[in-house]
Amino acid sequence: MIIVCQKFLKNTKINGITLYPFIFIKNAEDKRNRVLINHEKIHLRQQLELLIIFFYIAYVLEYYYHLLQLKDGHRAYLAISFEREAYANEHDLDYLKKRKFWSSWKYLRK
Repeated sequence: MIIVCQKFLKNTKINGITLYPFIFIKNAEDKRNRVLINHEKIHLRQQLELLIIFFYIAYVLEYYYHLLQLKDGHRAYLAISFEREAYANEHDLDYLKKRKFWSSWKYLRK
């Protein structure tokens, strides 16, 4: 895991984004934001489980599936199973120690 503060996030609503093996954050002080870093570390684990490229394919496909259903970009983003898992567990700083393999699947909406 490599944490990088990036200027390209400055004019966005994004506080952090994970592109294996990097966690890009908007503000340098967010390096100490344990909840944000934990959220992004959950994404690192998800990416590894799906051999990185398949994570991105599934993420984009799921986003557009939800976008077509919900007609709202932010709601579509929040409906993605990977995001649902990360948001549900970001405050549990021990989550990755007890997380089971492919736990994201249980967050898929039917």
